[in-house]
Amino acid sequence: MSNTLDAIHLLQDKLESLFFNYEFLKKENDILLKSTTVLQQKLVEKEQALEIQKKEYDLLKIAKTIEGSSDNTRDTKLKINTLIKEIDKCIFQLQE
Repeated sequence: MSNTLDAIHLLQDKLESLFFNYEFLKKENDILLKSTTVLQQKLVEKEQALEIQKKEYDLLKIAKTIEGSSDNTRDTKLKINTLIKEIDKCIFQLQE
């Protein structure tokens, strides 16, 4: 009978240990999920900021070319032609 009680106590101790570990891991998982969410939001914000910076850079590059820099004149003309083609497409689609 003593062996049975010892086995029950051992089983009870192991179950308590497992339950404690389960609760700890559950809390840790919640913390990690919150951290992941925050980091994902920051990543989205940084990607948006990068996209804005790229657009500003392109505009500045065009402005410098129009200003009289002879280095990027060809690029500016190509960009202007592309923009005109896009505007023409939009006008054509509006007319349909």
